[in-house]
Amino acid sequence: MNRTLLILCVLLLPLVAQGLKFGQICSGNPTNAKRTSDGYGQGHYGARRGGRDHKGVDIVCADGSEVLAPFDLDLSGSLTVYTDPKKSAINQGINLRGEGLCVKLFYVSPDRVRGRVTKGQRLGVMLPMQTVYPGITSHVHVQMCDKSDPTKYF
Repeated sequence: MNRTLLILCVLLLPLVAQGLKFGQICSGNPTNAKRTSDGYGQGHYGARRGGRDHKGVDIVCADGSEVLAPFDLDLSGSLTVYTDPKKSAINQGINLRGEGLCVKLFYVSPDRVRGRVTKGQRLGVMLPMQTVYPGITSHVHVQMCDKSDPTKYF
């Protein structure tokens, strides 16, 4: 790729995502309702979590529910959420790229981790969050790769 084209792609890539709204993420939550407040905290971007800021948005999703592609995307590998073995039941996630975005979904057991997926297609299932955090509002954590606020996409 020549240098001018590369510079143009870098400059225009963020424009692709402007105006993009995520589609349904969890099969039981057609409006992408966000986790509000429960005994474990709050689910909005920037919520305080044990001396640090929450770097994502939590979308309500019942344990075992299907997790869906929020936009046309390429699967770009799995991710490990925690290093704590006590949380191994919910220690999976998936990396997504497309529409000029890089997004991570936590607490998802992916059906596969490579390939092209269209908006609304199944990505996998919500892991059993209640086994690790009894009484929490079960949710998929949606985090931008650069840890910026994803709220505008909902």
